[in-house]
Amino acid sequence: MSTEIEPLRAGAGTARPRAEPSGTGTVPAPARRGRWVWLFLLGWVLQVAVRLWLASGQTMPVATPDEAGYLFAARVLTGGPDADLSYGTVYRGGYPLLLTPAFWIGDDPVTVYRSALVINALVSALMLPLAYLLLRALHVRRRWSYVFAHVTALLPGVLFYSEFVLTDAVLPVVLLGWLLLVHAWLTAPNTAPPHRVTLYGAGASLLVVFAYTSHTRGAIFLVVHGALLAAAVLCKWRPWRAAASAALVALAGTFAGTLLNHSLLPHLYPAGDNDLSGNLARRLTTQDGMTWTLSLGTGQVWYQAVATGGLAALGLVTVAFAAVRRGTPARLRALALGLLAIVAGIAFATSAALPVEYRIGNYVYGRYLACVTPILVAVGVAVLLRAPRRMLPRAVCSAAVLTVLAACVVQWYAGDRLSRYTYTRYDFPETSFLTWDWTSFRLWHATLAGLTLLGLAVLSTQLRRPSREAGPLVLAGLLAAVALATVVTATDRIARPLVRETTAHTDLRGRADLPHTRSIALDWNVPWTIRLSHYYWAWWSDGSIFDARWTKPPQNVDMVVLSWPKNVPATATWPGGAPDGWKVTDSRRTPEGDWVAWIAPPAASGA
Repeated sequence: MSTEIEPLRAGAGTARPRAEPSGTGTVPAPARRGRWVWLFLLGWVLQVAVRLWLASGQTMPVATPDEAGYLFAARVLTGGPDADLSYGTVYRGGYPLLLTPAFWIGDDPVTVYRSALVINALVSALMLPLAYLLLRALHVRRRWSYVFAHVTALLPGVLFYSEFVLTDAVLPVVLLGWLLLVHAWLTAPNTAPPHRVTLYGAGASLLVVFAYTSHTRGAIFLVVHGALLAAAVLCKWRPWRAAASAALVALAGTFAGTLLNHSLLPHLYPAGDNDLSGNLARRLTTQDGMTWTLSLGTGQVWYQAVATGGLAALGLVTVAFAAVRRGTPARLRALALGLLAIVAGIAFATSAALPVEYRIGNYVYGRYLACVTPILVAVGVAVLLRAPRRMLPRAVCSAAVLTVLAACVVQWYAGDRLSRYTYTRYDFPETSFLTWDWTSFRLWHATLAGLTLLGLAVLSTQLRRPSREAGPLVLAGLLAAVALATVVTATDRIARPLVRETTAHTDLRGRADLPHTRSIALDWNVPWTIRLSHYYWAWWSDGSIFDARWTKPPQNVDMVVLSWPKNVPATATWPGGAPDGWKVTDSRRTPEGDWVAWIAPPAASGA
């Protein structure tokens, strides 16, 4: 984040920094500031509008089980009914807490869901001003910082996930906000007002606590944050009182977040969770587990490199160079090391915790590192705009080598599993677009496409005709066009079909009196994607699970959903015969699984 980083040192490149005009020019400083305020306000509104337009077809959770988990956690936080997600992944309470206004606005599941997407859009669009501040810290000129801030806010890893009720909609903004605040806290001059430095530290702590309370990835942010606070004291960059106040905020917030998360467990996981921490411990203590972890983590790095047309790889090698270069200022070296630790921590910790799911997304996956991608892309853009001609080829070649080596690791470890295992289209929005293949994964085709985009980006920055501004303008247009085309296509090919299919397979509206269904019990043998969707449509109902193979369906509920075996009438699915008054209200045979919904007699449901 400084011109001290050699690849970004002023002296060459298409966007060499120039002195900003002073307040004594022909345009008064207040007028210029006013224009910039309007530019950012209108830009933020535009980014919100793009997100709402893309999400306009989303009416129910389809990124299951994650979306459903966060929605049900938010429902519990607002005093709503429970939903039994036992033996599943634990969804934390920080992000659901952000969604609680959606429950104050809506009184039906679709309105609540769409209101949550509005909250996503409002937060996600803040990437625009934050990316601008990051690019300015990297000494990119003001006008180009604004243009490329829009490009950064349109990245598929930022934009596409805002269409779903996922932490990935807000974590990129949270992490970038934390980075800017902790940078300001570390590098503030000794003459800076103490209260301002305190606010920087407290703000950084609050953001990292929110990340920790929202997702397990936040634990890595918290560790890095604590290490930077400790380093600031040990190296005497900040007085111990300043570090102590920031640490106190972090400790108090972590304690409160832990209490919040624990309070959700009995409401959502009465029989326990899927023990991802056990997976983590086993993988990090065995040779096979370490091979799995390192290989899958490398696959995550490969995905981000290719998905961003090589820019994330370019940013990553630049940050690594800054971390090891002798001339890098110590505080910036600490930030660079912290960012590298976050990338490595997320990639390898999430890989270690993953269960074996026999899907290609186990081996190459983009969502987990998507929160770091905007930062790395912004660094990569700064390199393209500002690196001296003698340094740019080295940086670009290093990024290309990193991408190819990562692809080799994926090919070596995953092998033919990349074609044999399940292809889940939701896992590959960027690479599907790059290869124009929505039914299978192509490792080397995607690698070649990503590196081709990197080459085009480099060529665009070398344009000098008809003016020096041509290069950055062409680069911005190229990156924005690819990003928007990717997200629009992914929305059309992935998001909208998933909504149509899941609605057709599960929607009980019009077939049952859902607002007056106070409780629903689901057979464990019904596929979990169907179960979670039924919880969603039966929004006002307490949800529970039983296993019809060993347990009789409960009769103290208003609705029971049972698995529907082949060649069996729907009316014969109740084990031993249905009790008096119980009747079938709906039944479906779907590619996901077959089910029958039974409703209780009026006397029982009114009891």
